[in-house]
Amino acid sequence: MSKKQKINIIWFTKDLRTRDSESLYRIMQEELPFLAVYVFDAELFAQQQFGFKKIGKYRTKFLLESVKDLKQNLAKQNIPFLVKYGKTEDVFKKISEEFEVVKIFCQNEWTKEEVYLQSKIEKTVPTAIWEKSYSQFLVHPLFVFKTLDKIPMLFTTFRQKIEKNLLIRPEFESKDLMYNKLAIHFKSDTISLKLLGFEDFETDERTAFPFSGSENEALKRLHYYFSETQNLSQYKQTRNGLVGKDYSSKFSVWLSDGSLSAVTIYHEIKKYEEEFGSNESTYWLIFELLWRDFFRYVSLQHKDFIFWKNGINHQKYFFENNKTLIQKWKDGETDSDFINANMFELKNTGWMSNRGRQNVASYFCKILKQDWRIGAAYFEEMLIDYDVHSNYGNWMYLAGVGNDNRDRTFNPEKQAEIYDPNQKFRSLWLKQ
Repeated sequence: MSKKQKINIIWFTKDLRTRDSESLYRIMQEELPFLAVYVFDAELFAQQQFGFKKIGKYRTKFLLESVKDLKQNLAKQNIPFLVKYGKTEDVFKKISEEFEVVKIFCQNEWTKEEVYLQSKIEKTVPTAIWEKSYSQFLVHPLFVFKTLDKIPMLFTTFRQKIEKNLLIRPEFESKDLMYNKLAIHFKSDTISLKLLGFEDFETDERTAFPFSGSENEALKRLHYYFSETQNLSQYKQTRNGLVGKDYSSKFSVWLSDGSLSAVTIYHEIKKYEEEFGSNESTYWLIFELLWRDFFRYVSLQHKDFIFWKNGINHQKYFFENNKTLIQKWKDGETDSDFINANMFELKNTGWMSNRGRQNVASYFCKILKQDWRIGAAYFEEMLIDYDVHSNYGNWMYLAGVGNDNRDRTFNPEKQAEIYDPNQKFRSLWLKQ
């Protein structure tokens, strides 16, 4: 019996890029040929929680676009890319039947579903060595845990300590590396929205996020928002906007599937500051990236408590279970036109502003008094930029069981007066 050919695998998950890809950089330094793999996991698309899908049509479409673009970018580097639909462990089993998988390179994960999936692959390919990277952070864990013994409950404490001697790694030079080893041929599947359980749909022309999934689109947006328009210099003044594509950077969507890295954004901000000058706004985008990191570190420290009813601070959380009120919130039929407009926007586009998210989550938890985990699950299905750490971190925070013990409640009418004084946003979404 002939010996199996030895190969490595780079398993793409939420790191769908070639620029600043640690896994890609590291696998390219290895002697062995390798295969790049992405799996549209059938179980994820079938799974439900609280009656909501784990992933809805908006994020699915965006993901399809991102993977298609990644395939083209990898092809420019001669890298063979296998895209499959099915159970992830079955895909790895098939590969391991034909080849001896020596190493698997991927992004490190620690939340329960991702860990469970990795454990299934470990059982399928038990001899493979795992090379995991923390490339989803802005500030690397080695720096953070050298600075802090544990992650503080308050973001301000975290930020002040981390910023003191802030050190951000350089980008990995992975984009222009050419693959010159054996090409490994496997037949990819043709993946469509229909295969994944959705009908095709047109993008609502009112959306504040009219962009596609893809690393190239992300870098185009970065260039547009920075040097082309210099919108970055007004970011702090405009970030609470509600209408149009330019009130905020919109980077969160590409960050969420990893087609853009926080480290790339940081270094581009620094280049921008050299060219156009620094101000509170240029700093504020770094501030927001640190918030994003903070929620990642919170989940890294507290693990599955971020999904528990009483959250990470183990506060008693009381709620009524009123399905009618939950349905009215979802359908934009509450007593608040500001909440309704935001919920219509989410339902029709998969997008909602940060200001809107704070308000509708606070309304759900504090005014309707419903189980915050149901609201978080609905966001998980609907949001294009859903990110497990930020989503559950923010919902806990607004339910009063997370990082802030002030337990604040937003007054939607007052918020509407401040942020939608001319009713431009409400008119856009509430007119029939």
